[in-house]
Amino acid sequence: MSENSSTRKTQLGCVKSNSMDKTVVVTVERKVKHKLYGKYIRRRVSYMAHDEANECKVGDTVLIEECRPLSRHKRWLVRTIVQRAV
Repeated sequence: MSENSSTRKTQLGCVKSNSMDKTVVVTVERKVKHKLYGKYIRRRVSYMAHDEANECKVGDTVLIEECRPLSRHKRWLVRTIVQRAV
């Protein structure tokens, strides 16, 4: 494979907490269809992501990328801030 092509997973989510140093908690939401009833259900999962510059604020929409384990819980890296909080 080429060095430029990345096979790492990316997720789009909202920053829920930035109280830690160089770490943010990002909530990713997806919709899943119920098997029997067909209704769409919102599923949420929270990830701890590394924010090197401490520039993310609560409410920002960010793109996170999978990376090597950085600590006990951190396996994601903030790639870009897609939209700032109002």
